[in-house]
Amino acid sequence: MRFCMVTSFYPPYNFGGDGIFIQRLATALAQRGHEVTVVHCIDAYRASGGATIATDEPAADTITVHSIRHRAGLLSTLITHQFSTPGLKARALRRIFEQQEFDVVHFHNISLIGGAGVLRYGSGIKLYTAHEYWLVCPLSTLWKYGRERCEHRACVRCTLRARRPPQWWRFGGRLRNALREMDALLAPSEFMIRKHAEMGMALDFTHLPNFLPPATSAGGGSTIDRQRPFFLMAGRLEDNKGFHKVIEAFRDFRDADLVIAGSGQFEARLRELAADSPHIHFTGHLPYASLLSYYHAARALIVPSLWDEPFGLIVLEAFSQSTPVIVHHAGALPELVQASDGGLVYTDEAGLLAAVNGLLRDPDRAVELGRNGHRAYLENWTDERHLERYLGIIEEIRARKAPAESG
Repeated sequence: MRFCMVTSFYPPYNFGGDGIFIQRLATALAQRGHEVTVVHCIDAYRASGGATIATDEPAADTITVHSIRHRAGLLSTLITHQFSTPGLKARALRRIFEQQEFDVVHFHNISLIGGAGVLRYGSGIKLYTAHEYWLVCPLSTLWKYGRERCEHRACVRCTLRARRPPQWWRFGGRLRNALREMDALLAPSEFMIRKHAEMGMALDFTHLPNFLPPATSAGGGSTIDRQRPFFLMAGRLEDNKGFHKVIEAFRDFRDADLVIAGSGQFEARLRELAADSPHIHFTGHLPYASLLSYYHAARALIVPSLWDEPFGLIVLEAFSQSTPVIVHHAGALPELVQASDGGLVYTDEAGLLAAVNGLLRDPDRAVELGRNGHRAYLENWTDERHLERYLGIIEEIRARKAPAESG
């Protein structure tokens, strides 16, 4: 089949897990003989503050990538943001879809490549995946005023507080009307489906969990030699990730080390917070293979996110190395723990320290939880399992549409 992935961000012009997921999906499809085209927007990446281009994921030569950019740069992105339309990118997008007919057009993070307007492009089977909360949140995160989870919407004030112009088009029915053209709406977690309904967007989502391709070897082929047991945190160092809460808890908990892998705009603040704690270590950004080694050696991975994580790919990374997780109760993280029996869930600092101390004092329990997580990963979250579900959804849509098209 011929697939087209449409997204604002795609490696190396990428920030978070959604772009990596799209690349992995495109690669998995290409490896199985499908033709895959990816359309993304460099202007969107630049306008969102992207500058450093780096990726640990190998690019598949068999994937055709269209990197859209316009000489107007920021203006092009601003038009899309304000009017939810491809705007100055329309000509480039039309050319792509006129030159090739696709069997499946899969829309992902479309916020800055065309908004609601881009959903009208292409033919064949059309899918949309909600990787974040863009359908119900101008900032896509439901992280209100930059300090708390959003329970009650105040979009204009929140957007202004984030120094972005309000999106007045959201007060009409344009987005809902555009979504009616989709043959299936996909969401990676049951939590996301419930959250969209809670925020006023009760849609007929299909639950399709994300996946992680198996590593070629446990631990990335290397080992971590540390004298003391350690707990790991990894990811982008941003304020809504909650890393500062764990650092505060570990400052007085010195029975094990805390290792923090990653980089981000909050890194300097975190290093300052941990300056008087020699048992708290920062590695900076690590290549994926090296990161797997840290997962493999850690007593557990701590995921302290304060915002409502839509899925939690980092949890799968830990499970792939038979490492248990300790997760905050926000978002879809508890859902993954419940589905795997591969970790513990906490709600406050006392609960976090109880979980840490429990796994530290009982290493056999940590091993048991890690094995449970690894077993659940192999059963539910590999590329093979994901593609089985993904292609099954497409075949169901094809069968459903066939009588209508023949009639």
